[in-house]
Amino acid sequence: MNDYILFITMALSFAVTVVISPIIIPYLKRLKFGQSIRDEGPESHQKKSGTPTMGGVMILVAITVTTLIISFWLLPEAESVQIFLVLFVLLGYGLLGFLDDYIKVALKRNLGLTSKQKMLGQIIIAIVVYIILQQNDFETYIAIPGTSFQLELGWGYGLLILFMLVGGSNAVNLTDGLDGLLAGTAAIAFGAFGILAWNGELNIEVAIFSLAVVGALLGFLVFNAHPAKVFMGDTGSLALGGAIAIIAILTKLELLLVLIGGVFVIETLSVIIQVISFKTTGKRIFKMSPLHHHYELNGWSEWRVVTTFWAVGLVFAVLGIYIEVMFG
Repeated sequence: MNDYILFITMALSFAVTVVISPIIIPYLKRLKFGQSIRDEGPESHQKKSGTPTMGGVMILVAITVTTLIISFWLLPEAESVQIFLVLFVLLGYGLLGFLDDYIKVALKRNLGLTSKQKMLGQIIIAIVVYIILQQNDFETYIAIPGTSFQLELGWGYGLLILFMLVGGSNAVNLTDGLDGLLAGTAAIAFGAFGILAWNGELNIEVAIFSLAVVGALLGFLVFNAHPAKVFMGDTGSLALGGAIAIIAILTKLELLLVLIGGVFVIETLSVIIQVISFKTTGKRIFKMSPLHHHYELNGWSEWRVVTTFWAVGLVFAVLGIYIEVMFG
């Protein structure tokens, strides 16, 4: 695949996001789709109340438009099943997040969908993905990063898909708590998968999709960097979580997702550790979870927390690329 296609993909997705955002953001304001801030969150976040949310719509539009244009125009040989799957997961989880956001901002229910409703939707999408992969004779092994060892899972691969899609969407969702935090860390992670999918033409369709995500997120950062003019909401975060899981599956880099998405893993573990500790001992390990709030309450500025997490995410991404390229 010619290198210029990757740059065209990122540039187009970036441009679409930057062009439509000034149109959609005022519209969200007119609809009074402002973010409600939880009382139990950091006190400094109360000033963000009313900032337009559901900005993930801009991200999803840019990714979808760019992926379809590049895949079926510049690369007419693109595998339609691959393109369908990545967009199905992106838009499926995006719709789930949109419903969650809509309930929060329009119906004024701060918690949105119930946990059971959200989980059911996530599981249904994962099951559909598994069925489609089965019908297309998708390999059910996982490769151990840095080795030539492969482990055949058989029907157990379906459970792995379920765990990755549901767990990935929730992990990424937890990371969306500060201005630009998720947009930056996700751009880095998707960029890493885009490079790996492009390397040796492992999976051109996934490479195009991944770079479309990167472009859209960089465009979104123009409006989401501190102080944020718009938040992506669950519309964006759930969609991105599901999307990064499906690209790890399609590229057979399932286990490498744990490393490349290391920031998301750490954020999730901080919540799990906090809950277990409080329920068993009555004590909290962190001042607040997810972890980014802990550093805020320790006196770090929001921008310092965000840039530090970006740097950590970049280290994880580089390590993931190095392991796969050198030893994969």
